[in-house]
Amino acid sequence: MSDAAPLTREALVGALSKGIKPKDQWRIGTEHEKFGFDKGTLRRPAYDGPAGIRAMLDGLQRFGWSPVEEAGHVIALERKNAEGFTASISLEPGGQFELSGAPLKDIHDICSETGQHLVEVKMVADELGLGFLGSGFDPLWSREDVPIMPKGRYDIMRAYMPKRGELGLDMMLRTCTIQANLDFDSEADMVMKFRTSLALQPVATALFANSPFTEGRPNGFLTARANVWTDTDPDRTGMLDFVFADGFGFETYVDYALDVPMYFAKRGERYVDLSGQSFRAFADGKLDALPGDRATEKDWADHLTTLFPEVRLKQYLEMRGADGGPWSRICALPALWAGIFYDAPSLAAAWDLCKDWQIEDHERLRREVTRLGLRAEIGGRPLRDVAVDMVAIARQGLKNRARFSGGMVDERGYLSELEDTADSGITPAERLLDLYHGPWGGDVRRLYSDYAY
Repeated sequence: MSDAAPLTREALVGALSKGIKPKDQWRIGTEHEKFGFDKGTLRRPAYDGPAGIRAMLDGLQRFGWSPVEEAGHVIALERKNAEGFTASISLEPGGQFELSGAPLKDIHDICSETGQHLVEVKMVADELGLGFLGSGFDPLWSREDVPIMPKGRYDIMRAYMPKRGELGLDMMLRTCTIQANLDFDSEADMVMKFRTSLALQPVATALFANSPFTEGRPNGFLTARANVWTDTDPDRTGMLDFVFADGFGFETYVDYALDVPMYFAKRGERYVDLSGQSFRAFADGKLDALPGDRATEKDWADHLTTLFPEVRLKQYLEMRGADGGPWSRICALPALWAGIFYDAPSLAAAWDLCKDWQIEDHERLRREVTRLGLRAEIGGRPLRDVAVDMVAIARQGLKNRARFSGGMVDERGYLSELEDTADSGITPAERLLDLYHGPWGGDVRRLYSDYAY
């Protein structure tokens, strides 16, 4: 499909199906975001200034990262690995620092890539008097306290978000996540993985719950980040009931995406505000804002990035349910899903865990885990018990994968923290609350000294 060709429904379906890969080409991608802060004031850094985000981006270029500019601003960095795959560092709207890792073969490589990145970030940050914190929600600062990054698409999103939900600006400015991206070898394989991971995504949300504080106090949630997504924009979020319907496939997802209102289109260096308008009309060249201009494949790819369900389909599947956290959990999330996805018996066992859940249970569980974590219930079972089974299935899948590091250790060790969480039923957020009410003496600022990277 070329950019010059009309975007037919068939062409859009074909674009998604290009993600089909034979098993020997499957990879794992991991993304994680983190909050920067001034070590003296704990305030989030602005873009400009001697200790700003731009200075971080400039400083990291000594490690072989190449700048990506927009309207004269460095807004991202890119670096190729030895295999020729590209990793990138990009900016979220409030300056959250994101590593989008290269597609890698195993969790050992992912953890190594993550570790190298965090070491590089710390070296530059120390010089600037900055630190970085892994958390699902900003524990201290209000929306108004967060500096805005100079990126055109974010201006459009900030204006549109309040029209469709109460918490969209919090999503943009005050949340951080860990995400894992995984492959499929057929449409049927994609469907099985999509259904299984979507149903189980709230379990992962509970296991990774790590955002119990807002503006210096407990907020009543274990994952405030996940709660934000329940009131961001109903057009583009949620549990996607249609995924569980008979006949679901690439065509169904394309139809869903076509019906989600647009945010923008990029023309040269300029983002054109198309918020609320129809991509179908754009594909037909019938938008008043861009008269006669037809959508391109790049426009379609951009549009897909503005959909925010709990699991997202592009040319791979994105697991989107986890809070930001420490290095160990950045490695744990792809380990969890690779163990389930990349071993056929484990995928079947994971589907058995959730195949009898009702559609209405999916959304209920998604909302309940924000407050209850592993104390929620589903299908007549405590969620803790489901989590124990889910992690055990992933562990067996990683054993079956038999991907060894140089020291002849397989990938199962990356699940150890999740095993502890599931076995105890105590989420990371609850452990933080115990510290807050105990040794920290009600001082959330201890999070920055005790848990920064």
